[in-house]
Amino acid sequence: MKKIITTLILILSLAGCANSVPTKNISNDKIFVIATLFPIYDFAKSIGGDVADVSLLVPPGTEPHEYEPSASDLININNADVFVYTGDFMEKWIKGVLNGITNKNLEIIDVSKGTKIVNGDPHIWLDFEHNKIMAKNIAEALIKKNPKNKNYYEKNLQDLLIKIDGIDSAYKTTISSCKTKKIVYGGHYAFGYLVRRFGLEYVAAQGLSPDSEPTARDLIDLVDQVKNGNIKYIFYEELSSPKVAETISKETGAKMLLLNNLESLPKDEIKNGKTFIDAMYENLDNIKIGLDCK
Repeated sequence: MKKIITTLILILSLAGCANSVPTKNISNDKIFVIATLFPIYDFAKSIGGDVADVSLLVPPGTEPHEYEPSASDLININNADVFVYTGDFMEKWIKGVLNGITNKNLEIIDVSKGTKIVNGDPHIWLDFEHNKIMAKNIAEALIKKNPKNKNYYEKNLQDLLIKIDGIDSAYKTTISSCKTKKIVYGGHYAFGYLVRRFGLEYVAAQGLSPDSEPTARDLIDLVDQVKNGNIKYIFYEELSSPKVAETISKETGAKMLLLNNLESLPKDEIKNGKTFIDAMYENLDNIKIGLDCK
């Protein structure tokens, strides 16, 4: 990271004569926004609408825990009007990025401000109440940077909040009818916020890091829980290998279902306009099957 920052400073000093340095699109008075992860990128696009160009920093389909910003990433951030990130508990590399920012006019917003971080779990966007706080923080930053479009941003914010309330209600209604209340997840611990909000039980094969590997004892315990609890489905995550879920499935006969923690989406899905809300409804469809809900 220090090497990247040094490179950044050198390149910025030459930016006035370097044709290759990216520049923001200032047509139509749009502001240039960079968001680190997919959920807040999607919220920023919804709120910014036609008067904001929003860019996703961590490439689609990339595991954000493993991401390392490049010199060109840092240059783009310095050329932005607004930089939005989730929090240093999720983006462990964010301090190095912030140390490399030389643009004094850049509006920087940590969207976790006002949320309640629980037990070191960084996946705050999997609580819909947090989603509303995060969206409001983003709207506040956009309005501060571009106050003449305040009414437009606020209208888009309200539309987004209505959608968030709608999916929150859908989850409550569906989960209240589930015959099974336990999610067995063959991935890293990511759904603590969601299960707490809706009163579910939850066990994950791995810790908070997607790189952590469950021990043989962990796998045996999970297999026993699936067998003894008569659990019919094992959930797996999208960005990491499903080998743990596959192992449990083979040992128990339980079927596999995707449960996306929304750290990112594949490039084609983002390109085709899939939103955070869309993906969370897809999760709900699989939860409905996996937990035998009406």
